Amino acid sequence: MTKPSLPELLHAAVTSVGGTERPGQVTMAQAVADAIDDGSHLLVQAGTGTGKSLGYLVPALAHGDRVVVATATLALQRQLVERDLPRTVEALHPLLRRRPEFAMLKGRSNYLCLHRLHEGMPQDEEEGLFDQFEAAAPTSKLGQDLLRLRDWSDETESGDRDDLTPGVSDRAWAQVSVSSRECLGASKCAYGAECFAETARERAKLAEVVVTNHALLAIDAIEGAPVLPQHEVLIVDEAHELVSRVTGVATGELTPGQVNRAVRRAAKLVNEKVADQLQTAAEGFERLMELALPGRLEEIPEDLGYALLALRDAARNVISALGSTRDKSVQDEDAVRKQALASVETVHDVAERITNGSEWDVVWYERHDRFGASLRVAPMSVSGLLREKLFTDRSVVLTSATLKLGGDFNGVGASLGLAPEGTQGDEVPQWKGVDVGSPFDYPRQGILYVAKHLARPARDGDRADMLDELTELVQAAGGRTLGLFSSMRAAQLAAEDLRVRIPEFPILLQGEETLGELIKNFAADPRTCLFGTLSLWQGVDVPGPSCQLVVMDKIPFPRPDDPLMSARQKAVEDAGGNGFMAVAATHAALLMAQGAGRLVRASGDRGVVAVLDQRLATARYGSYLKASLPDFWYTTDRQQVRRSLTAIDAVARQAEDGAGETAAP
Repeated sequence: MTKPSLPELLHAAVTSVGGTERPGQVTMAQAVADAIDDGSHLLVQAGTGTGKSLGYLVPALAHGDRVVVATATLALQRQLVERDLPRTVEALHPLLRRRPEFAMLKGRSNYLCLHRLHEGMPQDEEEGLFDQFEAAAPTSKLGQDLLRLRDWSDETESGDRDDLTPGVSDRAWAQVSVSSRECLGASKCAYGAECFAETARERAKLAEVVVTNHALLAIDAIEGAPVLPQHEVLIVDEAHELVSRVTGVATGELTPGQVNRAVRRAAKLVNEKVADQLQTAAEGFERLMELALPGRLEEIPEDLGYALLALRDAARNVISALGSTRDKSVQDEDAVRKQALASVETVHDVAERITNGSEWDVVWYERHDRFGASLRVAPMSVSGLLREKLFTDRSVVLTSATLKLGGDFNGVGASLGLAPEGTQGDEVPQWKGVDVGSPFDYPRQGILYVAKHLARPARDGDRADMLDELTELVQAAGGRTLGLFSSMRAAQLAAEDLRVRIPEFPILLQGEETLGELIKNFAADPRTCLFGTLSLWQGVDVPGPSCQLVVMDKIPFPRPDDPLMSARQKAVEDAGGNGFMAVAATHAALLMAQGAGRLVRASGDRGVVAVLDQRLATARYGSYLKASLPDFWYTTDRQQVRRSLTAIDAVARQAEDGAGETAAP
């Protein structure tokens, strides 16, 4: 029997999901197959509606080697495992004459820990463990969550937090889960044979396709201890998120609360002298943190240096003592010891990292209204790490609707540690960038409007003219507005102002409800508007007439006082590059492209992306930002855009009235 061709396989898969083949999807599948076959790397931009999941799954399954697919969002992980993979495997089975297995793998803390559930959790203030089910009042929200978790533990096959609906609070979940550092290990744990996390790992070892998340991929790359099974092909979906997720995993933090927790956990397990040393170091650190002012520490102040050395040395002594003492009076000592060790090791590692003072690290203080001050350390760049850990010994495909910024892939490539496309050399990973376009007709479906007449936005300045403009646009659109704001404060001010000015259009505000609930309510009522900040720029998928106007209050450059971004910008400038374009403009272009992508989600969608920041039309970098956006029809004519919005609203209302009449008995 001849081997089925890629077009045959793709056709079978697309038919099975009830879709239609699109030229971009066919181009993408072939490019992915070629990269896998010759062991090279691929960056592929595939616009919304291309069907990119099948564009990479079909060639990956056809190849036959083990593939890891890493995604940024939970929604896409679920879509792959619950919908795309089962249907694709079923469709390809007769042609491939095999049925590839697939599995989901997440970090350990995403799974219910049976030991903690049944034996209780270590308590900070007293010896041993306590039963969290007895401790929480059954009438409290926490108590109800815990009782539901106990019932769920008897029926769940996966133990995966995301399979529990409705979900529970982070506080409740923390009482029935462990981090990888706190885990006793399957061989030492009484519940090792039934462990959900271990079962997921074993399943992943046998699967041909393993679906995971960016964070676990980062842990696998950074920490050296393999978490993912050996694989020949890595596919990174939502790849525009990868650098920030890897940076997050590589960031360390110290807070007084966290250090005091480590002290309490270790105190009962080591001798008094060793415990007192850590207690004294913790008190010194806490006193300093009370005076900490937010901002970057280009050099570690002398007093902070001494405090960190004291913490590091005291933590090291506690770690040694924890390894050599035993205390049989402590109930379930192994679990208590393991949690104490995890807490103290984290304190030690971060204190040591900051005192070692790598030139590649950025250190800064942060202050939070609720949680107080924290000391943070993050890598200046993760590009070297990614180049070394990601692009060796396997073929890597990175895909997203947004990878081409300012007209090429080199900006995103550089952030991933890749030399400009086409660069030759023995140590240089070879890669290609392919833009397969979008099935949507952007110039006919959407308008990009820049409010050139508005005053240039000043940081935290009064923007009365912007609010006037926003009000008129919402009225012309008949509601139907997704407002994307550069800060939560700006979103709140706009929501408060417009709720008074135009009460006939309900305004939903991020933070007043869960994100899922907000998006559901926004989609349900066309007159409703949804205002919010960062997660809305990327997380809203509302096709149809409920979202016909997407407004950005201003170009989302990083804040000038963002320690990590400003340090990265300065590093580029010190090396002779353009720091603003390499860091700030790239960051803004990525967010704007994602934000503008919220408008057209289906072939029938029509609408306007309105940028209420004249700099997009007047500044030199404006053309770079515009080249990163979908190819909408462009205008700065405020009367034209109002007429267009009014016409789009009229068509939508006519359709809604028609649907209402049809539905009436």
